[in-house]
Amino acid sequence: MASKIDSRSWLLLVTELVAQQFPKWAHLEIKPVELSGIDNRTFRLGEEMLIRLPSAEDYALQVLKEQKWLEVLAPHLSFSIPKPLAMGQPSKHYPWNWSIYKWIEGESINALSIDDLDLQIIASQLAQFLNELHKIDVKGGPNPGLHNFWRGDHVSVYETEVRSAIKELQGFIDARTIMSFWEKAISSRWNKNPVWIHGDFASGNILAKDGCVAAVIDFGCVGVGDPACDLVIAWTLLNNENRRIFKSHLCLDPDTWTRASGWALWKALITMRDWKTTEVMKQQKIINEILNEEA
Repeated sequence: MASKIDSRSWLLLVTELVAQQFPKWAHLEIKPVELSGIDNRTFRLGEEMLIRLPSAEDYALQVLKEQKWLEVLAPHLSFSIPKPLAMGQPSKHYPWNWSIYKWIEGESINALSIDDLDLQIIASQLAQFLNELHKIDVKGGPNPGLHNFWRGDHVSVYETEVRSAIKELQGFIDARTIMSFWEKAISSRWNKNPVWIHGDFASGNILAKDGCVAAVIDFGCVGVGDPACDLVIAWTLLNNENRRIFKSHLCLDPDTWTRASGWALWKALITMRDWKTTEVMKQQKIINEILNEEA
């Protein structure tokens, strides 16, 4: 299983795959990136390219989708997004398709200090990106499903997880207030035409340069549907002031924002449940901000 491959073996595997399938690039240095993420293993290929390999079967469906749709979306967006250069095939030692992309300059916002970022400008830039994304023709776009963990579907798709997490976290959280809010969050639906969603619009997938947004990466969860899931970054990255800027630049109704806070609540709860000791304070802060906005 690919998920059990250690870091050294991953490097040997990637080197072998490139040599076998793309011999014209076999002379280029291959090295792991500093922040590889969970869904994919990521490597530099020379100075101008990037290799991404799904780390588990759950993420393998995303490769073909990115190869197809990134070139459709790119001309409509002001910010850089990944550009596929080639798609690798499964091999004897690796069971899934994989991708080679053009390298994009910038640092993940996750790797930067808040002091290095102009969050007022970033808030407006994030809204600009989403506005542009929402205007792109959705014809043929992938509906929510297993390929993107139901991003773009109604937030109630995760109701079982939310109720389970609330039950497990009693004593850490105000379970009654949170359950009441959750029921409000799932009470409305997106009744307009579906729009494009990024699906994993999080700070780790935003590249910054000179304190501002340079690119948006990792479109593995891209699809079409309800845009509420892409608004979670309003609570995970932005403070109250910058959140207001973000909201003011997006023409979305209050119900969509309530569903968005439901998505943020789901993520915070399951993170607290799984990482109680290391993430509890950060996620509790997010939950408090969500509830205080509704008070």
